Amino acid sequence: MLSSFRNVLSWMGRQVLPLRCLVCADPGHEGLDLCAACYADLPWNDHACPLCALPLPPEEPAAICGACLRQPPRQMGAAATFIYAPPIDRLVLRFKFHQDLAAGRLLSQLMLQAVPEFALDPLMPMPLHRRRLRERGYDQARELARPLARELGVPLWSGLCRSRATVAQSTLDAEARRQNLRGAFAVTATPPSRLTLVDDVMTTGATLDGAMRALKRSGMEQATLWVCARAP
Repeated sequence: MLSSFRNVLSWMGRQVLPLRCLVCADPGHEGLDLCAACYADLPWNDHACPLCALPLPPEEPAAICGACLRQPPRQMGAAATFIYAPPIDRLVLRFKFHQDLAAGRLLSQLMLQAVPEFALDPLMPMPLHRRRLRERGYDQARELARPLARELGVPLWSGLCRSRATVAQSTLDAEARRQNLRGAFAVTATPPSRLTLVDDVMTTGATLDGAMRALKRSGMEQATLWVCARAP
């Protein structure tokens, strides 16, 4: 309810207020709350591993990264619109932790400018545990995924939940992140055979991998990942 009320207020504001850059407050550009100069500085992740979206050096061929060659991931493919770097990192933090839904709307609009081919599958936002959802008031992955699904004309599937509260992943190293997520997800409906999981940021991929493990046990055959930003 609170999220819906904020969305209504945000929509009303867009009808009355001129577009303003959320990074520097200059006038917006091309229908976005982002000016032309800040748009030019966006860290697009257009040279990355096709399996885990890890940014690769420009001089390297855009092939599978070493980590995915050594241990192939569960997903069939992954895409991150941006590298987690300025100004995207600041927009994500404002959206995720400071109730800035305008930043989330902008991030979704930007993700739609680089849609991966596999995004025609049903989209599934990564769920929050109900305790964290009460604290935050909204699920940032759902706020990203909902306009993506609407604009792409694909279903939004919500049959996965967080069955156990976990320690914040940002406080843990890679191995601890994997251990932290064991048994953290439950599937509440039969999943489609193919899904694209949507989230805000991918760091080690442990959260997305934990979700896929639960979904595959419930019958999902193939998954891909689409995130706003990938940590280098």
